[in-house]
Amino acid sequence: MANDADVVIVGGGPCGLAAAVSAQRAGLRPVVIEGNVAVSSIAEYPIYARFFSTAEKLSIGGLPFVVATEKPTRRDALAYYRSVVSYFAIPLRQRERVTAIQGWSGEFTVVSRTAGGEESKTRAGAVVVATGYFGSPNRLGVPGEDMPHVTHVYREGHEAFLQDVVVVGGGNSAAEAALDLWRSGARVTLVHFGPTFDKKIKPWVLPDFINRVKEGHIAVRWESRVKSIGPRDIVIKTGKHDERLKADRVYIMTGFAPSVDLLRDAGVPIDPKTGIPEHNPHTLETPTAGLFIAGVVVAGYDANKIFIENGRYHGDRIVARLTGGRVPNEPKLSAELDT
Repeated sequence: MANDADVVIVGGGPCGLAAAVSAQRAGLRPVVIEGNVAVSSIAEYPIYARFFSTAEKLSIGGLPFVVATEKPTRRDALAYYRSVVSYFAIPLRQRERVTAIQGWSGEFTVVSRTAGGEESKTRAGAVVVATGYFGSPNRLGVPGEDMPHVTHVYREGHEAFLQDVVVVGGGNSAAEAALDLWRSGARVTLVHFGPTFDKKIKPWVLPDFINRVKEGHIAVRWESRVKSIGPRDIVIKTGKHDERLKADRVYIMTGFAPSVDLLRDAGVPIDPKTGIPEHNPHTLETPTAGLFIAGVVVAGYDANKIFIENGRYHGDRIVARLTGGRVPNEPKLSAELDT
């Protein structure tokens, strides 16, 4: 029987959509299957988030990304990527989670399940896994982490107005969440296992945070780890001493890990130290012929290596491999990144 698509792309983020555009331009028939909504990772960003990169560096398929300001907002990006799907008429199936990738090059079967519980099987010649990492947070693994007042995703500070909150983490997300929560009227304590913030903290965020600490507006507990989370407080360990902190809400900003279960179940080896699926770094093809990876999955645990800025070109390299064309070199990142 004929395949339903030449290539199934698992994941409807910017890199997955860019891969679909590349496939269409090469005369291939793509289908994008997304477990949530289009560009769901961006939809989960803080409501008032603004990108570091310019709009041009976030654009895909040559479709201009026009905004009135220098750096686009989350809302700008959502509108732009919706227009990408519409303009290129990308076959996109949303709220349909892929559960298995079966078969081999030329004869893959992608098994998926809709939000209503209906199972679907899509036949394809090739498969691209571009599932990102936003749906799989780095968990603390402590009691109480799944309580309703605990979250691994930060949206906005209004919900914590006049409340005691604890932010866990030492990266940009933790620092920016702590600052926004304070400005929204919350009483904020930041807890991090390291002696200070991570090295890649944004240069304009760090002095803002340090000054708020000096003024006594934000409390910090460096070199501390969360032991447990209760309904109204958390217990942390600093050195040999335990401390109980009031916590009406807890924001665990420890980042996310790539989702590689589909690849592992399909027989692709995953490096236990880096989390990187085995693949040809030039063509992005895994040891399973016809099965490719794209986007942040390529970087494993080091999500700071792949951004929309360079991941948007992964589709060109994959399509070149599928069509026998010249595989382009990976573009160099500029000083601006999209985080």
